[in-house]
Amino acid sequence: MYSLDGRLAERVDNIDRPNNVDIQGDICVVTERLKRQLRVYRVFAVKPHLRLVGTAPVFEGEQGERGAPMGIGLYERPKDRALFAIVSRKTGPETGYLWQYRIRVSGNTLNIANVRKFGVFSGDGEIEAVAVDDSAGLVYYSDEDCCVRVYKADPAAPDAGTEIARFAESGFRSNREGIAITGDRIIVTDQLPDGSEYHVYNRADRRELEVWKGTAESTDGIEAIGVRLNPEFPNGFLVVMNSGRHNFQIYGLPR
Repeated sequence: MYSLDGRLAERVDNIDRPNNVDIQGDICVVTERLKRQLRVYRVFAVKPHLRLVGTAPVFEGEQGERGAPMGIGLYERPKDRALFAIVSRKTGPETGYLWQYRIRVSGNTLNIANVRKFGVFSGDGEIEAVAVDDSAGLVYYSDEDCCVRVYKADPAAPDAGTEIARFAESGFRSNREGIAITGDRIIVTDQLPDGSEYHVYNRADRRELEVWKGTAESTDGIEAIGVRLNPEFPNGFLVVMNSGRHNFQIYGLPR
């Protein structure tokens, strides 16, 4: 965990290849790839900032890398505040690539249950990046060599198993990777070794607006926040993974 000026604030060790992380409210969930499980933490304002609630297996019964969790997106259903984790994996079938779990945390007790298997896969590359638009009730995921696919986030929705849209089908020179949603934008990584690019789409209708050129090498995950954080980031920022230097780059967001 880092402060906004890039200083290391705290670290949590002994996690067996954490692959992705997401936060919803005071709950933080990490995919622990090699142990085939989720690690669930509560987030606190004082140290230790992350306090482990428990772990839970995912993709039970799946063999090889079909059982290795990768991406994760958390979703809180507005009507009952039920919390869900939508999890992708290293490899998977052409249908049912993503599994969705209901997460219940009570004190230091953790329970999860699989409630849905969904998501079309083109068969090329993999699916890693998962992001949820809470206000629209939509989940986005990167089918790396194809597009970004869109489904309803609520597993109880009548059309929960139906792809309702796809975008980012053209203009990419490499894999479609990280996804960030903020303000009126959806941002998708084009994972280029000599300086990744970030395609920006209108959140309402998913029209491409522009492409931001960066200097990070082979960017995978990204995240963005679109609120004033301090004088240096009056409109929030985009943080991107820089694989070549094993660090992160932070870009201030325009208005």
